[in-house]
Amino acid sequence: MQIEEIASAVTKDFNEFFFGKDADNERSTAQATPIDQFAKDYLGLSVSFAHLSSDGSLCGLTAYADTEYTIEEQGVKRTIPLKANQVLLDMSFIQPGQVHALCGKRRFTLAHECAHQILFGMESDNDKRTHESKYAPRAAYSLRDLKTREDWNEWQANVLGAAILMPQKKIDIAMRQFARGRVLKNYEGRFNYNDRLSLTLLCQSLGVSKSAAIIRLRQLGYIEDRPFAEYDDPLEVWL
Repeated sequence: MQIEEIASAVTKDFNEFFFGKDADNERSTAQATPIDQFAKDYLGLSVSFAHLSSDGSLCGLTAYADTEYTIEEQGVKRTIPLKANQVLLDMSFIQPGQVHALCGKRRFTLAHECAHQILFGMESDNDKRTHESKYAPRAAYSLRDLKTREDWNEWQANVLGAAILMPQKKIDIAMRQFARGRVLKNYEGRFNYNDRLSLTLLCQSLGVSKSAAIIRLRQLGYIEDRPFAEYDDPLEVWL
């Protein structure tokens, strides 16, 4: 089954579970996926927070069976016990002054870990036995980095997590709502005023970061990449 099909089936089932049988009725406004409820109430995951790395490089991890995670800082090792179906997110997400700023990143990290659990549940019994003792750390990979099974698993979790947070139906609604269905033009990381506003409103509505939204919109054909030499914004005022 393709990742988009998995995401569609899972989000449809969750929407009926969370919103009721009328969840499939066409909505006029885009709404953020309640990812915390998706993780805890729908998947039955236990979500907690801890200090995971000295440099902030590890955002989260999840465990398929009882195991432990070891962190070493300044030569001192510290072990964190992990239970099956537990998600551990970095403490930075709930630090004072960071909750709002890191909201999109936290939501994507949690969706990524949910995706790991969904994908693990679809593996064969033999593969489950092989990998159940490992935890799945949140890491980012590009296609050029894919060299091992673990890299591939991370890429799949990224794509599935994004599709859970930003299902195509919700993206279609958001683009009609905020961009009148038009394609946004990306000039090597820069958008004109109207497209930038549409992107900002979409991110606020769906509770995602700009970088995550751009990747998803490009995947669904809502972003057209153009060279920066073509950039022209009549609404931009140069001082």
